[in-house]
Amino acid sequence: MSTPKYAAIDCGTNSTRLLISDGQIVEERLMRVTRLGAGVDRTGRLDPAAIERTLEVLREYRQVMDSAGVVGLRIAATSAARDATNSQDFLLAAEQILGQTPEILTGQEEAQLSFLGATSALEDKEILTLVVDIGGGSTEFALGRGQVEESVSIDVGCVRMTEKFLLHDPPLPEELSNCISVIEQHLDDVAREVPGAASAARFIGLAGTVTNVAAVELGLLKYDPEAIHGFVLSKEAAEDVFRTLATESVADRVHNPGLEAQRADVIVGGCCVLVEIFRYFGFEECIVSEADILDGLILSQIA
Repeated sequence: MSTPKYAAIDCGTNSTRLLISDGQIVEERLMRVTRLGAGVDRTGRLDPAAIERTLEVLREYRQVMDSAGVVGLRIAATSAARDATNSQDFLLAAEQILGQTPEILTGQEEAQLSFLGATSALEDKEILTLVVDIGGGSTEFALGRGQVEESVSIDVGCVRMTEKFLLHDPPLPEELSNCISVIEQHLDDVAREVPGAASAARFIGLAGTVTNVAAVELGLLKYDPEAIHGFVLSKEAAEDVFRTLATESVADRVHNPGLEAQRADVIVGGCCVLVEIFRYFGFEECIVSEADILDGLILSQIA
């Protein structure tokens, strides 16, 4: 008798992702850059073209799930859907495709699920661990030993920072400086809400910014999850990748081995978030994880 397979979909600000798994063995992990949150920070609304891009990917994922014979599904919508006044337009259309309505997660729910996904397979759960999920519109921080003890979500992410601050190609030095200064102010909030963050013995980084910086540091000609997962990214390496990408135009940036072409226009905004976390909390290294909120959504169905 085969083990039941479950599915999880994350409708994020920058990408729409699918995971199919039985809780241990991954059958499918797909990612499409749909930029659902494009312009939301400026307009407060989801753009109709962004909604349609995301719905088209959900139609693709519906076929993949049907072929796999999944027995359960959990769909999460995050920062862009939280912020937009017309989220119902997207949620109702997604329900027509998937048979259930995506859940708009709070920032703290997002942090809890990211922590669950990132730490579930770790053996040494008693180490004080900070899990950071750098998304397109928000970044979640969750601290704990085996379970979340403190968490917070802040409104910084690769898409949001790029649209608000990095207006030239490549970004001007003053734009980068302003961006990092604003991120630092948000990290003051993290220090208040998650006072143990700087004391964490282990810093785990999740999502596309972190995995792409790791892939560029490794110089991967083809994305390799096994090479990425568990890779130890040093502060020095992150700063080096940041300096390289921030001084290149998008047209040049896309040629860096390891960088997803569709992420090239927002990666510097994500790098600003990542390097400022290193600087602010004094971390010297980050453990890169492929296991994230999707894994948490799967595990939440099995528990």
